[in-house]
Amino acid sequence: MNTPRLSRHLSKILSLADFEREAQKRLPRPIYGYVSGACEDCNTLRENRNVFAEYEFVPRVLVDVSKRQQQIELFGDRYASPFGIAPMGITALSAYRGDVVLAQAGQRANIPVIMSGSSLIRMEEVAQAAPNTWFQAYLPGRVEEIMPLIDRVIAAKFKTLVITVDTAAAANRENNVRTGFSTPLRPSARLAWDGISHPRWLFGTFLKTLMCHGMPHFENSFATRGAPIMSKNVLRDFSSRGHLSWQHIREIRAKWKGPMVIKGILHPEDAKLARQYGMDGLIVSNHGGRQLDGAITPLRALPRILEHFKEGPVMLDSGVRRGSDVLKALALGARCVFLGRPFNYAAAVGGAEGVDHAISLLEQEVSRNMAMMGVNSVSELSPECLVHVAR
Repeated sequence: MNTPRLSRHLSKILSLADFEREAQKRLPRPIYGYVSGACEDCNTLRENRNVFAEYEFVPRVLVDVSKRQQQIELFGDRYASPFGIAPMGITALSAYRGDVVLAQAGQRANIPVIMSGSSLIRMEEVAQAAPNTWFQAYLPGRVEEIMPLIDRVIAAKFKTLVITVDTAAAANRENNVRTGFSTPLRPSARLAWDGISHPRWLFGTFLKTLMCHGMPHFENSFATRGAPIMSKNVLRDFSSRGHLSWQHIREIRAKWKGPMVIKGILHPEDAKLARQYGMDGLIVSNHGGRQLDGAITPLRALPRILEHFKEGPVMLDSGVRRGSDVLKALALGARCVFLGRPFNYAAAVGGAEGVDHAISLLEQEVSRNMAMMGVNSVSELSPECLVHVAR
């Protein structure tokens, strides 16, 4: 099978980091700032990357790795690679029909994709375009709205439900204020200039969306349509979630019959509770550093979580950028890892072709590094493949 020739601008993209540099040029400042930013001093954002350098490989040599493969299994489904696309809000503002682009790219490559509850495209459209997509929900602050949302996800025929639980309060994202980002976006001369000065985004994403689909709204936070993405007087519903508890998870578990995953676990006691409340899997995550600055990195939290949750796959996100990062997380016990920002940047830079290329780059890095390590399948990875070093 011949590999399709890349367009000229993508042929110069050699790593996921290259996508970010290009996206910064193409996206208006508020949009890039929202995607790239975190909260407060961004200490957790930086540590999510730095922690991977604390581990070094101990490779084996003269091993026949000519038939190596990187497939994994999650909830009875076989996937081609041990990584997937994490949920990322308002992706359709970074790239035209971004949520559909990501979901379909994941389906083509046969990797897991999680659609964000803070997306701007209706979940029903994404589920129809890519039926194997997982759905990530933020529980509504008004408890009477929780079950109608779950009913809607069931009706849309998603098979796997991911509940994000690390949003008890709104994060202090000072970066959004500094770059002029808000939800909804407020029309202003500065915002207009940000759009005009980025014509590829203005015409290829924003105006194209307005012409073909109308003003984007937050479509999936509730059972009904939410606020528009741009308005000078409409407010998005940020009802407090501080009162939500494991009891609400119990009620959802009783209704949801498919695989159910909790995302945002960092404490081993919460892993125990997840087991008690019937979760099928966990995603160890600090929300990409976007919620609590100073939170432990998922890679450091992972070993203790694994001690208390053995009933299903323990997965991980936050900070993964290279195939070597993927393999380090798997060696420490993760079943699969998810990446958000890099695939968002890839969609912004190259649309569907960009996301395909990003997946291919990471897949090649995983395969190449497996060969260098002398392993034929990801199941051979273990903590013995690594050494922890002080930095």
